[in-house]
Amino acid sequence: MFLLQLVVVVVLVAATVVALVVQARRQGTEEARKRTIAVAEAFANSPGIVEALDRPHPTAVLQPLTEKARKRSGVDGIVIINTHGIRYTHPDPDRIGKHVIKGDPYQEAVRGKTLTDTLVTPLGLTVFAEVPVFRPDGSVAGIVSPEIKIKNVNERVAQQLPTLFGAAGSALVLAAGGSALVGRRLQRQTRGLGPVEMTRMYEHHDAVLHAVREGVLIIAGNGRLLLANDEARRLLDLPADAERRHVTDLGLAPDTAGLLASGRTATDEVHLAGERLLAVNLRPVDKGGQAGSVATLRDTTELRSVASRAEVARERLRLLYDAGVRIGTTLDVVRTAEELAEVAVPRFADFVTVELQDPVLRGEEPEGPSTEMRRTAVRGIHNDQPLFPVGELIRFVPTNPIAAGLETGRAMLEPDLAASDGWRAQDPERSQRILEYGIHSLISVPLQARGIVLGMTDFWRSENQPFEEEDLSFAEELATRAAVCIDNARRYTREHTMAVTLQRSLLPRGLPEQSAVEVAHRYLPAQAGVGGDWFDVIPLPGARVALVVGDVVGHGLHAAATMGRLRTAVHNFSALDLPPDELLGHLDELVARIDADQAAEGNGPGVTGATCLYAIYDSVSGQVTVARAGHPGPALVLPDGMVAFPEIPVSPPLGLGGSLPVETAALRLPEGSRLVLFTDGLIENRHRDLDTGLELLRDALAHPDRTPEQTCQAVFDALLPERPSDDIALLVARTHLLDPAQIADWDVPSDPAAVSRVRADVTRRLKSWGLDQVAFATELITSELVTNAIHYGSQPIRLRLLHNRNSLICEVSDGSSTSPHLRRAATTDEGGRGLFLVAQFAQRWGTRYGARGKVIWTEQSLLNAAAEPAASLGDSLLDLWTETEL
Repeated sequence: MFLLQLVVVVVLVAATVVALVVQARRQGTEEARKRTIAVAEAFANSPGIVEALDRPHPTAVLQPLTEKARKRSGVDGIVIINTHGIRYTHPDPDRIGKHVIKGDPYQEAVRGKTLTDTLVTPLGLTVFAEVPVFRPDGSVAGIVSPEIKIKNVNERVAQQLPTLFGAAGSALVLAAGGSALVGRRLQRQTRGLGPVEMTRMYEHHDAVLHAVREGVLIIAGNGRLLLANDEARRLLDLPADAERRHVTDLGLAPDTAGLLASGRTATDEVHLAGERLLAVNLRPVDKGGQAGSVATLRDTTELRSVASRAEVARERLRLLYDAGVRIGTTLDVVRTAEELAEVAVPRFADFVTVELQDPVLRGEEPEGPSTEMRRTAVRGIHNDQPLFPVGELIRFVPTNPIAAGLETGRAMLEPDLAASDGWRAQDPERSQRILEYGIHSLISVPLQARGIVLGMTDFWRSENQPFEEEDLSFAEELATRAAVCIDNARRYTREHTMAVTLQRSLLPRGLPEQSAVEVAHRYLPAQAGVGGDWFDVIPLPGARVALVVGDVVGHGLHAAATMGRLRTAVHNFSALDLPPDELLGHLDELVARIDADQAAEGNGPGVTGATCLYAIYDSVSGQVTVARAGHPGPALVLPDGMVAFPEIPVSPPLGLGGSLPVETAALRLPEGSRLVLFTDGLIENRHRDLDTGLELLRDALAHPDRTPEQTCQAVFDALLPERPSDDIALLVARTHLLDPAQIADWDVPSDPAAVSRVRADVTRRLKSWGLDQVAFATELITSELVTNAIHYGSQPIRLRLLHNRNSLICEVSDGSSTSPHLRRAATTDEGGRGLFLVAQFAQRWGTRYGARGKVIWTEQSLLNAAAEPAASLGDSLLDLWTETEL
């Protein structure tokens, strides 16, 4: 080792000396070139040089000058030559007048070029320059040629040799010390073995390492491969340059590379390497401060079948896990069946079909197994398969394995469909096409949940190996998990259908006949299920109509049932002809009472928080009276298209009013105005605030030429979200005014004699309206009502007739709040039969109260009215007494 280091140092010193010599020569030559050029240029351009060259004897003048310039400039000589090559000056006087050496580069200078050149002589290297001297006319008068001999190269090298040899000696000393230290360390590590013994031991170990039939890998702590024997290279198919590379860069399987790089302890772990199964043992080592690991590999190809089955089992477990995650993501029966088919293709089967019984698709529970089912889902590796399409109603023949599976409740295997006569009997023509397509084996599994067969799922193979017996248990497990999800979706469908049916039954199925407004409506349940939004149109006496919109908090059956209770209550309160503020006050008390009862019983959530808007439109006056309890106010569209949101006083939601009075607002509407009532789900959702929703609603309503039906559709198109999170109810009412010519009213004095005059006025007005057929009954009704008002009421007394579209309305108002009651008069009573007669001849009658007094009204239908002879009236009067009473 020391000798090798000595040789290296000597070679380095020699190379350094040569480099110094070459560098010194190069630097000296370059410096000489620059000095000769500078001296020649200075002398050639000095004053009087041209005149001296053109004299008859230029040497006498120029020789002293050149010697003087040579001594001052430090050059070895300055030679002046004429254009014919004759020297005028030279440091050696014997050479003056002599011709220069043939081939001298002075000829280039004669042509006006400046140049330098070198000349090697026995005395050393000489550098000279050739610079022309120009006359004023540009011709060359002569040539100035200084020269320098380079003699100091060895001197410069000699100056640096001591430093060089000192550094070399120091390097030798350090090398000797390092060699001694390394030698002692090698002696300790080799336990005193010499080179011969070490070589013999290495050869022995190398022979043993590469002769064993186990692969051996030595891996550094950083994961780089240090050594691999021949068997390891063969088993792992390692590249030739595998050593010193990281194990993850050797093209190994990810799990194998991860194990080798981990450095953990492993015993007989089975890993796949190409077509081989390797048993890998790994032991970490940390000896002498060098961390790493040693791996041994054994080829266990005989375990391949076991590993293959283990891999199949692992894949089946992963597939079951994926099925648990991906099947049943929605509560939709059809989508759940499709998810079952998507999970199984292509990891278990090439094609999957699912058939369900029709009751299951409707959300109903099937009565029992049935061989008649509807194909619900089809999934495969190709889309052109000849299986029955989705939606096809299939009646399985008894010999079909699918029918046998339904009967036994167990999975059925047909490994060779071509040999299955029972399967081919289902549809011979289609079966032949299926076989020609390449489908060759089938597993059919019943979809059972809670002991009920919901349908069947069929697994088909065409490109993979035929199904085997061991595939049956997995197919049953997969079908069982899917059946639970399908049953959950079925029950949700049933409950959702029940809730929707209940809600639809509680909402108005058709709008009642009335002439005050033209109405269109929309209702859309939330995506999460039915809710408590509702609307209503309630005809009121006196050519009036009530428009109602409400919202119950929450979703589901409870919200729908609560909505039905509130709607029924509003109908009942409307029958009393209450003004909007009083009706909402009664409704608030009802909700508070329902909540108190439910809180006492602990039965379900309360109703508090429900909202309602109640409006009464009078087609005679064109006035609408509106009150609201926590509900959004209406939108008003005037005939010119201007949209406004009138300020309606808001009261707390129902159940929170605390007996506080409800305020109302009265608006006068021109004919043809549109009153728009809606719930908050239309204008507000998680992606849109209230102000934005109102602006969108304003834009959608600003089209006066649309009908209410068109308006509803335009509003839904503009504001309906893709997945509504809340119910939406919309009601659009276009107002009508009753023609003033169809209205007649009279002030009635408190004089019984005025009854006959009023009766005569009524008869004349009815004749002008062409209502002679109801004149007699109307005279009787008017006479009775006016007479009662005179006898029992107070001033002011007023009679009003309204000729509506299909009815005649008679109203008698007075200042008293006393209400008459219908009763059966005794045989001795002289009166008490007037209201009985009114009830007989009027279609409806009733009483409503105002701020001052009351109004008794009757309504007669004009659709089925016929001539009324006096005899029929007499018969009706006689019917009031029995034969005994007569």
